Amino acid sequence: MKRSITKSLKIEVRHNRIRAKISGTSLMPRLCVYKSNTSVYGQVIDDSKGITLAAYSADKAKGKGLLEKSANAGKELAKLAQEKGISKVVFDRGGFIYTGKIKAFADGAREGGLKF
Repeated sequence: MKRSITKSLKIEVRHNRIRAKISGTSLMPRLCVYKSNTSVYGQVIDDSKGITLAAYSADKAKGKGLLEKSANAGKELAKLAQEKGISKVVFDRGGFIYTGKIKAFADGAREGGLKF
């Protein structure tokens, strides 16, 4: 019996491949992005301590469409991170393709002042 490859399984495989190479430290935490059907979520994570330093979602952001909300969420997350003294991060796209909402979130974080 052949096992079907679902979209979520493909995302999980890509994310595991990315996470094998990327890890957040105290000096350069990991900016992890997750995309659901309804929103985009971002977290700044210190993997050495296993804690989330800052988090923000497109649900809370202002804007007309989800693309605009994603960009604004990235800016807001960058502000939260800079309040905690974080200016450089490692970007983790979470197994999602770097287009659309993920790219808008990353560009918004860059505009907000994060470097990656």
